[in-house]
Amino acid sequence: MTYDAIVVGLGASGSAAAYHLARRGRKVLGLERFGPLHDRGSSHGHTRIIRLAYFEHPDYVPLLRRAYELWEALARESGQGLLRICGGLMVGPPDGLLVSGSRHSALLHDLPHELLTPEEVNRRFPAVCLEEGEVALYEPQAGILFPEACIEAHLRGAVAHGAELHFEEPLVRWEAREGRVLVRTPRGPYEAEALVVTAGAWIGRILADLHLPLVVERQVVFWFTPRTPELFGPERLPIFLWEVPDGFFYGIPAIGGRGVKVARHHGGELTDPDHVRPPRPEEAAWLIGYLERRLPHAAGSIEGMVTCLYTNTPDEHFIIDRHPAHPNVVFASACSGHGFKFTAAVGQILAELVTDGRTDLSIGFLSLRRFL
Repeated sequence: MTYDAIVVGLGASGSAAAYHLARRGRKVLGLERFGPLHDRGSSHGHTRIIRLAYFEHPDYVPLLRRAYELWEALARESGQGLLRICGGLMVGPPDGLLVSGSRHSALLHDLPHELLTPEEVNRRFPAVCLEEGEVALYEPQAGILFPEACIEAHLRGAVAHGAELHFEEPLVRWEAREGRVLVRTPRGPYEAEALVVTAGAWIGRILADLHLPLVVERQVVFWFTPRTPELFGPERLPIFLWEVPDGFFYGIPAIGGRGVKVARHHGGELTDPDHVRPPRPEEAAWLIGYLERRLPHAAGSIEGMVTCLYTNTPDEHFIIDRHPAHPNVVFASACSGHGFKFTAAVGQILAELVTDGRTDLSIGFLSLRRFL
């Protein structure tokens, strides 16, 4: 069976790539080893953060601007609520990586923002208590994405534009020859002009010949029932990132019938994506220690927890590029624990690389070349 493009992995990036390729009139086959909207990788968890004043690297900001546009367009097309703007707080020492990096991106790209003292933060957001020596950068355009709804909208849109999606069908092997790509699954062979690999924690195995410098990190995300629920809805509490002496943690207000979502950012154990330990309540001890001081009304009982896989590069930036030996094979490892918000734009980029051979969005700093 012959296609214009085969997309391997239909999570956040893959569903977006299939959607954008199908919208361009390409005959698309999507393959996913699990079922739709599964919780085995990095594309689940009810809510995700989206923000513009990006401390990780200012070159992400143009990609984020395009992602905001695409999420809003997808919401209109699907009729689903995919994005909720509630503002965001980046908290930490004024010269720390989070606050100084966020402010650098905000100033460089002329993004609306405010620097707030502990007293100003607590007056505006009573649930939040900064400690001495901490400040907050407030970004009014930050907010919440609903990942399952986002992926479902991309999948439905892809099918509506003619894509063929196969679930519970893992890739066994692939090979490129004479400008074509042959893909084999347990159900048989498929052929295409191009291959798009967006397999998350499994991408290193699929592209084993590239020896991608990736490690898979197990993170545990918790939902807490707040002690004072009226302080923790998105009307009273923004999303937040917090830099503390021994790491980072982040949180999302209570929404959709769930409590406050809080997790540590990095610091998890390395894992095999096929053998991930289930979460345990005692793994929340580090988080609770900080919540008791900085969001004391949040640290009620644990009402839910789930594991999420970070697929990390050494510099924690993505890899979006072509296979060096096979230009009709493109791939994205848009992970390292901060990739979901970008995936609407990543899907467009991958579709453009397949159909046009280039993209106008700036991805040079995400090239594989930096690791070769």
